[in-house]
Amino acid sequence: MSRSSPLWSLARLTGAAVAAGTVVAAIALPTVGGTGSLFVSATEMLDLKPAQLEEPPLPQTSVVYDAEGNRIAQFYAENRKEVRLDQIADVMRTAIVAIEDYRFYEHGALDLEGTARALAKNLSSGGIAQGGSSITQQYVKQVLLNSADTEEGKNKALEASYARKLKELRYAMGVEEKYSKDEILRRYLNIAYFGAGANGVEAAARRFFGVSAADLNLAQAATLAGAVQNPNRTDPALGKQARELLLERRNVVLDRMAQLGRITPDQAALAKAAKLGYKGVEAPNGCQAGRYPYFCEYVRHELLTSPAFGRTERARKQRFARGGLKIYTTLDPKAQRAAETAIRKHVFASDHPVAAEALVEPGTGEIKAMAASRPYGRSAKRKEISYNPVADKRHGGLIGFQAGSTFKTFTLITALSQGMKIDDGISVTNAYTAPGYASFKNCKGQNVGIPSWTVTNDEGSPGFKTLATGTWGSVNTFFMALEQRVGLCETVRTAKALGISRADGGPLQEYETFTLGINEMDPVTVATAYAAVAARGTYCTPMVITKVTEASTGTATSYDPSCRKALDPEVADATAHVLSGVFTKGTMRGVGGIGRPAAGKTGTTDGYATAWFAGFTPDLAGAVSLGDPRGSQRYKLTGVTIGGRTFGAVAGASVPGPIWKDTMTAALKDVPARDFTPVNTARFGGCGQSCAPPREDRPESPLDQPEDAEFEPQG
Repeated sequence: MSRSSPLWSLARLTGAAVAAGTVVAAIALPTVGGTGSLFVSATEMLDLKPAQLEEPPLPQTSVVYDAEGNRIAQFYAENRKEVRLDQIADVMRTAIVAIEDYRFYEHGALDLEGTARALAKNLSSGGIAQGGSSITQQYVKQVLLNSADTEEGKNKALEASYARKLKELRYAMGVEEKYSKDEILRRYLNIAYFGAGANGVEAAARRFFGVSAADLNLAQAATLAGAVQNPNRTDPALGKQARELLLERRNVVLDRMAQLGRITPDQAALAKAAKLGYKGVEAPNGCQAGRYPYFCEYVRHELLTSPAFGRTERARKQRFARGGLKIYTTLDPKAQRAAETAIRKHVFASDHPVAAEALVEPGTGEIKAMAASRPYGRSAKRKEISYNPVADKRHGGLIGFQAGSTFKTFTLITALSQGMKIDDGISVTNAYTAPGYASFKNCKGQNVGIPSWTVTNDEGSPGFKTLATGTWGSVNTFFMALEQRVGLCETVRTAKALGISRADGGPLQEYETFTLGINEMDPVTVATAYAAVAARGTYCTPMVITKVTEASTGTATSYDPSCRKALDPEVADATAHVLSGVFTKGTMRGVGGIGRPAAGKTGTTDGYATAWFAGFTPDLAGAVSLGDPRGSQRYKLTGVTIGGRTFGAVAGASVPGPIWKDTMTAALKDVPARDFTPVNTARFGGCGQSCAPPREDRPESPLDQPEDAEFEPQG
C-alpha cells in the first residue's frame, strides 16, 4: 500500500488516538486480497484539527393561528417539530444509542472500534461498504445534507469518498468540542429522518404511533431507532413489505438492547411479541387541510409577496416553508362562522354561481372573515375551486367580478366632496347619452365620452333625483349625469383613495361607465373601501397578520395597522347618512336592516352578469359578490336556481343583500350597537345650487317607484 494513497491515510486515521488535534496510529488490518495480516503502523503526526460546522436552523413547521390563538393551518417543507431532550422518552434515547453507537458516551468524535471494523470491511471489498460512523458523525452528515439546496450539493454530502469522511471527522471534532453528549444526541434525534415523511423524533412518534416522543414505549422506541438506518426501505407508509422489514429491524434493536444489558431478555421478548402498531397519523400541510382555506390562502400569499416578511421572494419562501413560524392573524372565529353560515343558507356548493364574502374592521383594516360557497380544492366532481374568490390575484384570486352599482358610492362621495348637498340633484330621463366625447375625460386627459352609447334604467320613471333619492333607487341615468358633472377622473381618484384597484392587478378601466362598476373587483378590496367610510374617512390597508414569532430565536415581530386619511370625515358622515337610507327607502327595503345603524349599497351589473352588496356599521364592514366562475358574461344570473330558489334575474338585493344581513346580524350579536356620527346639516343639509323644481313640474316621488332591477328581489 502506497504511503501517498488515501487508503493509507485513512488506515492511520482509524487507529488514532485523538488528542489536542493530533492523531497517532497503530492498528492491525487484514491484507487486501490475501490471507495474512498487514500491520500498518504510523508514528508520525497527522495535523487533524477540528472544523466549525455551520448549522443553519432546521426546517420546521410554520403554524397559523386565529385572533383567539387557535391553530387554523400549518405549513412545512419537512414535517418536523424540535423538542428538548427531556421531551424525548428515556427508552428512545437508550434504543437509538444501543443500535447506532453504543459507545457514544465513551468515545470522542471518532469511534475507533466501530471505524476499525468498518475499515476492515471496506478494505476487503475494495470500497466503502460500511460506514462505522458515530452518532456525532451521522449528525454532521445530516447537517451537510440539509444545508445543501441543490441536487449536486446533496450528492456531494452523500458521496462515498475518504475525503468526505475526513471532512466529516473534522466537523465532528468541532461538534464534540462545542456541545455536550446529551446536546449532540438531542440534535441528532431532531434532525434524523425516520420515514413516512417524518423528520425528527417528535414528528416520527406522532406520525407512526399518534403519541409524543415523550410517551414512546419500548416497542415503539425500538421501531423508530431501527427506522433511521434505511428509512426509505422500511417506510411503513409504502405497504406490507416495508412494514415487515421495519418489524424485523425493530426486533434487531430489541435484541441489541438486551445484549448490551439495557433491557432484560423478558422485556425484549414481550416487546417483540407486540404488533408493529403503525397508525399513519396524517400531518396536515397547507391551506386545503386547514379550517379556513380562503383566509389561509390570503395569509400565505401575503407572507410570500410582502417585503415586510423578507426582502426577496426566495427569502420569504424559505422563511415561510422552513422557518417554524408562529403566525398570528386577525381572523375572528365568530365572524367567520357567521359568514360561512349565511352563505350556506343562501347559496349551495352545488350551484354554478359562487358567493364570496369578506368582513373588515373599520379603523384597522383587519380582515375578520373570508368565506365562499364552494369548498377549496381541485376536485371538479366535488365542486371545489382552487383559487380564492374572496381575494385579488396577488392573494390567490383570479380576475374577480364586475362590482356593479357599488361603485356609485364613489361618485356620491365625489359630489359631496365638491360641495353638493344631500338634496341637490339632477333631472334625468330613462336614457342617458353623453353629449360629446369631451363630456368624460380620464386621468390622462383623454376624451372617453361615447355619444353613440345609451345607458338606461331597467325600471322607474324620469324626473328629478337628489343625491339621496338617486342613491336609494340606484338610478343609472342619474349617476351617469352626476359623474359627468363631478368628473370621471375625480371619481376615479376618490375610488383610488379608498384603495380601489382591479382584482387582476391591472390598471382601472377609466371609461364613462366607471360609476356603474365595470371594473372587476374582489370582496376584500370593496369591503375595505366601505370600511373607510365607516371609519369617517380613514382608510386602512387590508391586514391579516398581527404577529410572527421565529422558532429558532423566539423573536416576535408585531405588525400594526397601516392607515391614512382618505376622506374628509364630514364627507364620510354624509355618505353614511345617505347609504343608511338604502335599507329603509331604497333597494334593500324589501330585505330590511339588521336592527342597528347600518349603511350600504347594492350592486347589479348590466344584464345581471354579477350581483353585489357592500355595507358597514361603525364596527364592521363587509362585501358579498355573486357570479359564475365559468364566465359571468356568458353565464348570467338569469333563469338560475341558487340555494334551492329559482330566480328570473338576480339583483344585489336578491342574494348578496340577504347574505350580508344574516352575516352582520350574527357577527355583531353581542356587540353593543353604535350610531354613526350625525351629518353636519349646516354643510350638507338641504340643497344649494341644484334644488328640485316646483312640485307640479316634476313627476311622482322616486320613493314611490323602484328605479332599477335592484329594487325588488326577483324570483
